[in-house]
Amino acid sequence: MSGLLALPLASDPNALVRWEYITGQWDDIQAALVTHILLTVYTIAIGLVIAAVLAALALRYGWATGPITGFTGFLYTIPSVALFGLLTPYTGYSKTTALIALVGYSLLILFTNIVAGFRAVPHAVLDAADGMGMSSRTRLLSVELPLALPYIITGLRIATVTTVGIITVASIIGQGGLGDLILDGLRRTYWSPMVVGAVLSVVLALVLDLLIFLIGRALTPWSRTRRWAS
Repeated sequence: MSGLLALPLASDPNALVRWEYITGQWDDIQAALVTHILLTVYTIAIGLVIAAVLAALALRYGWATGPITGFTGFLYTIPSVALFGLLTPYTGYSKTTALIALVGYSLLILFTNIVAGFRAVPHAVLDAADGMGMSSRTRLLSVELPLALPYIITGLRIATVTTVGIITVASIIGQGGLGDLILDGLRRTYWSPMVVGAVLSVVLALVLDLLIFLIGRALTPWSRTRRWAS
């Protein structure tokens, strides 16, 4: 009982979370969460399309793999605060600025996993598909893509979790979703918005990661069968 009494109460000014803050600012918290989710979805969707195009070029023209990997790797190494600072004079404090940076950071992860997935398809399987008279399009959709999916799903999971984290940094341009709550708390030295923003960011990353994992399992039932057989 004494341990429970030692816990900070909601009305305690030193409490990590004051429930009156959550109830009073619930609309703002919801808006920040929705913004964070939408930025994540837009980033991954746009990044996946661009990465797929780049991967198609790399798979068709092997020499392109190095330059594309080098360029996307260069984007990934730029510190996020610096990149937002470089973009702001041209695109302002807007969602466009946030999306350009976020998509740039997702490309290396998505591109390398897509390429690795397609290159991991056994040559014997491709030869068998050709022997059955499949067209290039049919072979791509019916054979290569399904077998490359585990790699692509892994890339999506890593890129999504990474994006959720980087979005919080976009609070410096007012487009950080839950990061705006964290920044607000830091500015006012107020624990509640910082804790709420941080906890929801972690929970969101875990939920999205689990969701993509479950989707991947549903799309690749043969991979589970293969593991059980082994």
